[in-house]
Amino acid sequence: MLHPFAATVLGAVEGLTEFLPVSSTGHLILTSHLLGLRGEAIKTFEVVIQSGALAAVAGLYRAQVVSMWRGLLGHEPEGRALLLKLLRSFLPAAVVGLLLRRTIKDHLFSLWPVVAALAAGGLVMVTLSRWMRDHPVSPKTISSMTSRDAWLIGVAQCLSLWPGSSRAMVTIVAALLLGLPATMAAEYSFLLAMPTLGAATVFDAVKGGRLLVEDIGWLSLLCGFVVSAAVAAAAVRGFLRFLTRTGLAPFGWYRLGVAAIIWMVVGPTGG
Repeated sequence: MLHPFAATVLGAVEGLTEFLPVSSTGHLILTSHLLGLRGEAIKTFEVVIQSGALAAVAGLYRAQVVSMWRGLLGHEPEGRALLLKLLRSFLPAAVVGLLLRRTIKDHLFSLWPVVAALAAGGLVMVTLSRWMRDHPVSPKTISSMTSRDAWLIGVAQCLSLWPGSSRAMVTIVAALLLGLPATMAAEYSFLLAMPTLGAATVFDAVKGGRLLVEDIGWLSLLCGFVVSAAVAAAAVRGFLRFLTRTGLAPFGWYRLGVAAIIWMVVGPTGG
């Protein structure tokens, strides 16, 4: 059984990092490594506690959720348009993830693939921040995004299937390059998390549900969910304020720093 304290720690890490461009999956893998947690049940738990973070963002963006639901029922065209954009962005990673799920879990859910992805993503964000200062793009809004824009963000999201790359990072970067201001790029990434992570959570819960109950336990599952939701709600609000003031570069430097520290502490032959 997973101790509730360990589940609480993992829930806090998930909630803090899920919507930041630092990779929640990467941080969960690193945290599990430090806590000495191994096994298929832990990998499934790391995915399933995303439901807490999703509950938080659904609550924070309940107006858009209601608008999309009304659009689905034919009552609100703006909500329907947003829903269709999110579905287009969701589909590429859903298909690729379904095809490569086993390969990814078997070969990439370990220390050094995560470290490599953290470093690469950090370099991308630092470089992009500098490039965008000298090459401004025409601003868009989520409403003015085209179907092509939604598909391109979806294709970019496929890169996040490599643990450590960060779903938030690749979708925010893609949205920025397509012309969305930083806060709107982040908000679209938050909304896109609902179908993307929701589908992954349900899939893993169905596939590994019995193992979760037997090896993790209901109390630890509840601790992970509640803590993840509470921390994610605070993290989303803080991230938007921080992003407005500083941009993505500090997160890029953070990722590079984490990768460098792990390299120095563990060593290339460790882990």
